[in-house]
Amino acid sequence: MYQPKSSIATEFIDDQEIRDTLAYAKENANNAELIDSILEKARACKGLPHREAAVLLECSIPEKNEKMFELAREIKQKIYGNRIVMFAPLYLSNYCINGCTYCPYHAKNKHIRRKKLTQEEIRQEVIALQDMGHKRLALETGEDPVHNPIEYVLESIKTIYSIKHKNGAIRRVNVNIAATTVENYRKLKEAGIGTYILFQETYNKKAYEELHPTGPKHDYAYHTEAMDRAMDGGIDDVGIGVLFGLNLYRYDFVGLLMHAEHLEAAKGVGPHTISVPRIRAADDINPAMFSNAISDEIFEKIVAILRIAVPYTGLIISTRESKSAREKVLRLGVSQISGGSRTSVGGYVEKETEEENSAQFEVSDTRSLDEVVNWLLSLGYIPSFCTACYREGRTGDRFMKLAKTGQIANCCQPNALMTLKEYLEDYASPDTQQKGEKVIAAEIPRITNEKVRAIAQEHLKELHDGKRDFRF
Repeated sequence: MYQPKSSIATEFIDDQEIRDTLAYAKENANNAELIDSILEKARACKGLPHREAAVLLECSIPEKNEKMFELAREIKQKIYGNRIVMFAPLYLSNYCINGCTYCPYHAKNKHIRRKKLTQEEIRQEVIALQDMGHKRLALETGEDPVHNPIEYVLESIKTIYSIKHKNGAIRRVNVNIAATTVENYRKLKEAGIGTYILFQETYNKKAYEELHPTGPKHDYAYHTEAMDRAMDGGIDDVGIGVLFGLNLYRYDFVGLLMHAEHLEAAKGVGPHTISVPRIRAADDINPAMFSNAISDEIFEKIVAILRIAVPYTGLIISTRESKSAREKVLRLGVSQISGGSRTSVGGYVEKETEEENSAQFEVSDTRSLDEVVNWLLSLGYIPSFCTACYREGRTGDRFMKLAKTGQIANCCQPNALMTLKEYLEDYASPDTQQKGEKVIAAEIPRITNEKVRAIAQEHLKELHDGKRDFRF
């Protein structure tokens, strides 16, 4: 029986509830009156339960689908404005003891180059990332208690935060590592991480166990209950996601929202972020092996409905996706993207040959960070390198309360502009700098609080004069 407050995976991700939801959605795919009522309800920016969101996903009425897209754009603009948060992944190690059938890091892959960064190599990678202009990283490792113990991750975080190169500094380290214990999550919290990220891959228990035939990740319950343990360990912000294409997308879409509802019900705050990766080619992985791959059209609809259903949750898209695919979903709800990414171990310092490949997946958007920033500015967005909420303790339920009342905009808008100004002064190409200054000039008058606007304008002048790191 579906129990969102339960701490047992098969009760808060209840298979029968998902199947009943999918049947209900299918029955109402052409129920125009119901769909209109759901969309009207969603306009209040309070979100939608999984069953109503599933009806929108199943809807086959073209004009209603267009209304959904319009509403997603409205909600995105209302909550996030034109801000797009920038980040980059940093792969520490690809040693792994799991047997995941969709990942080239799986233990049976004997021809991928295995590599683990030393602390000095991490230092060089971080300097390279700082020289691009990055301020926010997402750490990635395979699961291997011998090569990648929690002590190695903690030491790496300490190294990253310690590096100050020219005007560069990594101000927020998010962590994407395997499910672990409450004690280890507490250690990660004490190390100063931002968000703990863990993808479910699929919520279908049978499919999950088949996709993870060997290794500790085979344990569906331990993996699915990881976010509960993370929050019990004091981590305020957690990020969830599925790998679309591994299983039927409708099933995983509902499971994703049920997981968000569970965290809200059981822990008092839902996920800080949701990621929407799709299966991609990698070393010995052919995406054609997976028959559930989704089209761009379905992908766009998933993003739009997620924005409607969980309006205050950040939606993340990586360089797995092409420039054109990213451009479409940016309008529909995505609020964080990576730029200039490398998915190989040590890839920011040393470009690998095909024979030396240690990458987790192929990157579709291969542009540099400056090219991505320039592109975003051309589209009218504000590329934001802000990490202020994390550094000011505006996390978890405190962040959500501010977000839901709209007060967070008094911080987010000026912080985005000031961190963009830092980027323009220190790292941007001349063309990017010119476009960025125009965007800042256009956006400053849109800061509605007169006092905040005046302080932001003063800080922008100080940034031009060489001072750094202002935040509200």
